[in-house]
Amino acid sequence: MSAVVVAARRTPFATAGTTYAGLRDHDLAAAVLTALAEDVAACAAGEDVAVAEVVAGVGTADGNPARRAALAAGFGAGVPGTTVDAQCASGLAAVRFAAALAATGSGPVLAVGAESTTSRHLDGVVPRAAFAPDGFPDPDMGPAADALAAHLGISRADQEAFAVRSHARALVARRRTAERFVPLAGVEHDARPRVLRPEVVARFSPAFGGTVTAATASAHADGAAGLALVDLATAERWGAGGLAVLGTAAVGADPALPGAAAAPAVRAALRSARLDLAAVDRLEVGEAFAAQVLACSRDLGLDDADARLNPDGGALAIGHPWGATGAALLVALAGGLAAGQVGVAVSAAGGGLGVAVVVRARAAGRGGTPTAPVPASSGAGWWLTGLP
Repeated sequence: MSAVVVAARRTPFATAGTTYAGLRDHDLAAAVLTALAEDVAACAAGEDVAVAEVVAGVGTADGNPARRAALAAGFGAGVPGTTVDAQCASGLAAVRFAAALAATGSGPVLAVGAESTTSRHLDGVVPRAAFAPDGFPDPDMGPAADALAAHLGISRADQEAFAVRSHARALVARRRTAERFVPLAGVEHDARPRVLRPEVVARFSPAFGGTVTAATASAHADGAAGLALVDLATAERWGAGGLAVLGTAAVGADPALPGAAAAPAVRAALRSARLDLAAVDRLEVGEAFAAQVLACSRDLGLDDADARLNPDGGALAIGHPWGATGAALLVALAGGLAAGQVGVAVSAAGGGLGVAVVVRARAAGRGGTPTAPVPASSGAGWWLTGLP
């Protein structure tokens, strides 16, 4: 039995310390969970459905945010919550576990990634977590990106060109992206995408002593993203479209070069799905640093400007709420794949960890019979009954 994503939502992402400064990670997660529960109810078309469990991914765990978020969303004391901390891969790790739970037929499982760096660190200083034990390499992520670029010969100019494309693609996709948003605190758009000019970016000083600059490193951000998953039989009964989870993987790699873990994770997830890269229509790679994305795409044999690679931009443009970014990659696939197309989401994380999820977009209708898409203006859960 397999799992299907039947709803996908996220908040707009805000620069850390700004719009969401008064909100905690479970507040951000609860807003997304509430919207997902409403979407599931709409998808079930009158069937009495209750959330079975919440799995939350956070980049800097604080207690059990999944449990707090489930309670804050009004699901009741009987709905359990489990928190996953896999640093920047937390959101995708939460989806892996949620898919396994949902596939058992236990009922809808909600996977959410959330991050509120501001609420825990009011002075703006985020304590450095240990990604590896004593005796292992454990570089800060900025210097690690510099080392990765040097190791693979990824030039500063290539990193800058990728960052410029990320912002440009995010600006073009801004209206389409917003159709998947849960507005929060008066925010309706991602705060950071802007026009980047190559001649301006070229003047930035190195951020960590190498080739990475502020333009080619993602900014700290606050936000949440989530997905609702059910087993295939339930999705068929409801006539739901969405994303069928074809395969997932988590891999370990050299902790000295954590950004290099993404490509092996993609390969492992594709093997799990019994597919190869030629079958992939869209690849969403976490953009913590431009060097990380280019390391992944080049390892996979893709051109830097491949149209399948982060076509709506990524964290370089919209910011990087560590726990939420991985789930947001799947939200992007939910809104960007046509029925029958295959997508892959992958994140690399501190300690040398890569997590990837492979999905195929499903047409709405029982047995996969295509139906006419519902216009995006129809409101919450618009893509439950037809992918654009």
